[in-house]
Amino acid sequence: MTTTENAARPAEIQAIHQVVAAVEAAQQAKDPDAFLSLFHPDALWTTGAGVVLIGLDAISEFTREVLPGATWDGRVSYTVTHIQFLRPDVAAVKVSQVYHLADGPGDEGVPLYVMTKQDDGRWLLTACQNTQVRTA
Repeated sequence: MTTTENAARPAEIQAIHQVVAAVEAAQQAKDPDAFLSLFHPDALWTTGAGVVLIGLDAISEFTREVLPGATWDGRVSYTVTHIQFLRPDVAAVKVSQVYHLADGPGDEGVPLYVMTKQDDGRWLLTACQNTQVRTA
């Protein structure tokens, strides 16, 4: 993992890693509430299939429809590959995402999460692009 200005912000980097770990845990559990708790109320989300969702209500409707019934077996890994602080309270976070199937790796993604630090110190997903990796 690479990080821009990492020595200056170890607590922030740890908090960002915790958000990504929480995304992974919510996806593995197929838990919409846990997943949705990680978003800013005015968040923008573009799915791996290119569906643009604006605001937590739209993200919630989509997530509650697709996540609980997802057909993959629930094993997914999210690894932070780069963090770049755009401001002290805004970070661009590049992630490697792999869905695991019983017989090996499945779909891969390379999401970009723009996270914002809230007044209470929490980092939330604010503008996200979940890009699927095409192998052919």
